Amino acid sequence: MKAMLKSLSVAAAMAGAASVPVVSHADVSYNVGFVSEYYYRGFFQKSSSASAGIDFEEGGFYAGAWTADVGDGLEVDGYLGYGVEMGDLSAGVGFTGYYYTGDFDNTYEEINLNVGYGPLSLEYSVGTYDDPAAEQDYSFTALSADLGAGFAATYGSFGQDFEGAYFQADYGFSVAELDLGVSLIFPDDDIGGGEAIVFSVGKSF
Repeated sequence: MKAMLKSLSVAAAMAGAASVPVVSHADVSYNVGFVSEYYYRGFFQKSSSASAGIDFEEGGFYAGAWTADVGDGLEVDGYLGYGVEMGDLSAGVGFTGYYYTGDFDNTYEEINLNVGYGPLSLEYSVGTYDDPAAEQDYSFTALSADLGAGFAATYGSFGQDFEGAYFQADYGFSVAELDLGVSLIFPDDDIGGGEAIVFSVGKSF
């Protein structure tokens, strides 16, 4: 599972519509990236993963696609939504689908709600997982904080048929038009896998 590229880390967690700026004209951008380990929402996906994506924005509306190497095929994500900003307050609603070309995993599809105020943002997503045995419902809640000077932190937790929580601390900076980052990931026992340090490099154009 993965969604929109974040400048702090190309393995950072799901996109927030609250972070999408309102623009008065169409804007198309592209991104490429590489991470030493691909984690998403605290779950380990693959070591040494490359990714690429495309994003479109116009008047608060956004849509995009993102793909990453997960070893057994590719993860291919699609997302769209609408976000607004009013001073320090932001809000958004969107849809994200996570699809796989191989046998790495099965389909996830979810609705994403986001609100933000100043440096804080809150995401609440509800979705379904196409488990071959029986379809599962899940929820995901995350509180993120932009701590300034390139530092950020996120606490996320799952609900309904899924369990687990994690804490992630990020530091990002730019060098020669490249976005560099390091993330510390601390999953709980339900997620498992142990703590991790992830290094990332990305470029948007």
